[in-house]
Amino acid sequence: MPVTTTLLGELQQLVSLHGYWVIGLIVGLESLGLPLPGETILVLAAIYAATEPSFNIWVVITVAVFGAIIGDNIGYWLGSRYGYALLLRYGGRIGMLEPRIKLGQYLFLRHGAKVVFLGRFVALLRILAAFLAGLNRMPWRAFLMANATGGVIWAAVFGLGGFIFGKALLQLHHALAPIVFTLALAGFFGCSYLIRRYEDRLTALAERALPGPLVAALHVKKP
Repeated sequence: MPVTTTLLGELQQLVSLHGYWVIGLIVGLESLGLPLPGETILVLAAIYAATEPSFNIWVVITVAVFGAIIGDNIGYWLGSRYGYALLLRYGGRIGMLEPRIKLGQYLFLRHGAKVVFLGRFVALLRILAAFLAGLNRMPWRAFLMANATGGVIWAAVFGLGGFIFGKALLQLHHALAPIVFTLALAGFFGCSYLIRRYEDRLTALAERALPGPLVAALHVKKP
């Protein structure tokens, strides 16, 4: 309880000094790839809106949505602009040769929308999904649709949840965060294991879907 009270007090001070935009800024920076507590800030802002009539919950949700979408799109651009070039230049040093890079592109073409959408609800993926989507050349329109849909539903669920259920949701969020993080890591390493096990088969599928030199695969649309 003292921790919650302290966090609410700090949020109240931030909002009184800077307004709603600080919520969108923190959510956006987390979406861009920085390890910041965007989801916690959203829940705390929703709780504050429930106790302070002058603080509008719908504005809180709106700025969180815009922060999530803008931050993810910047992360996507950084991954597309710099991540791919770095991977081509230095990827060989960590075993990321061209067939594996093409395999990553293929997997994002097939399942990228699911990763981007579900990543909004998982702490680890929320930071990495946009950058990985850009790095693996996921088509921007498909990314934007999945990103915007996930951002709206995420902000509405946690914003309205925090507004209605208040501190109970915050306590539940803190209790479940380590479990969700552990499950996300398990899923990540589980997928990595399956990819390594069936890498030859998946690489052949990727080559059929994205034939020719690697550079020619950059703007292939999802089949």
